Amino acid sequence: MIEKIFAGTALAVCAVLLLRMALPQRQRWRLDAAWQQVVQASRRLARRVWFWRSHRRTAAREAEEAIRRAQSKVRRDGNVIRPDSFKGPRKPH
Repeated sequence: MIEKIFAGTALAVCAVLLLRMALPQRQRWRLDAAWQQVVQASRRLARRVWFWRSHRRTAAREAEEAIRRAQSKVRRDGNVIRPDSFKGPRKPH
């Protein structure tokens, strides 16, 4: 099955290249420019997806770390949570 997909893809590429050779030079330039735009747009999209995933992983890791730090600096009295930062004197307003 996969061999047929590869063969079909290769046939389509060859047909497009053959048609490109039959075009006049000015239309070939337009076709090449359009192809370059498609390639660059796909690269930008791939870069966005890659950075989005890596930023998402980084944000999740930092959130877990912040939660772990916040949980370690508290004293629990039943279901009441009292952070260590509440121990000091209150600041006057």
